[in-house]
Amino acid sequence: MKKTVLLLSVALAVIFSGCTQETQNKIGRGIQNWTGTDGVLDIYMGGKLVQRFIKVDKLSTAVSTSGSESRNYRYGYGYSDLNFNYKVDAGEKKTYFEVSNYSTPYIFYGNPGAK
Repeated sequence: MKKTVLLLSVALAVIFSGCTQETQNKIGRGIQNWTGTDGVLDIYMGGKLVQRFIKVDKLSTAVSTSGSESRNYRYGYGYSDLNFNYKVDAGEKKTYFEVSNYSTPYIFYGNPGAK
């Protein structure tokens, strides 16, 4: 049994290492879609937290409509956490957001308060 698990792990590692970074990202997003997440996106300006989105399932890289090139921003859906308490409160609505890969200082992470 241990030998089978070891061989399977090695085979998957070899296959996965042969993939391009974008293919690895797509596989990761596919797994993430199956498992679901409770991500948090914090946006900073001048070193200060100015916006937080919670219950974000993923950040996606935008792709051009006329080709396969990635655009320089990421997007997703999440609840605007107006009081920064990691909970969806009355009046906090789910919204679409975009963040620039170049000029938006942001951190995406799992919700520390999630169970």
